[in-house]
Amino acid sequence: MAQSLSNVLVHFVFSTKNRFPFLTDPEFRRRMQSYLARAFQENHSHALEVGGSGDHAHILCALGRDIAMSELIRKAKVNSSTWIKTFGGMLSKFSWQGGYGAFSINPSQIESTREYIRNQEEHHRVRTFQEEYLEILREYGMPYDERFLWR
Repeated sequence: MAQSLSNVLVHFVFSTKNRFPFLTDPEFRRRMQSYLARAFQENHSHALEVGGSGDHAHILCALGRDIAMSELIRKAKVNSSTWIKTFGGMLSKFSWQGGYGAFSINPSQIESTREYIRNQEEHHRVRTFQEEYLEILREYGMPYDERFLWR
């Protein structure tokens, strides 16, 4: 085949280190989300939706053909944490956790996933990030060891 085509949709979820609520300020959260969207775009992976709350991020993206998920997330985390630290104060201690969750999305699920990501503030009025993440893992049938999830 002469042409390489790909439509791999991924819902990424990752938290701040120790789930510290660095991003409670709506302006800094919005700026971080914009920065993450640009970081994905620079790596040929279009961010369809970026959201989250004070202690975690959700990103729905069309994964680029020429980058591994682990490399994309590593670059986005390193660049965004380096950038936000330049604002000083508590943000100078900002860090993302080491791990991440990556969940495949069927094209028919794009809108519902986008809506889910947009409504993170509402979700977290009723349940914690940990409860939300465990629910996603169970929904995808992913085995996990809870001792290592929250580091």
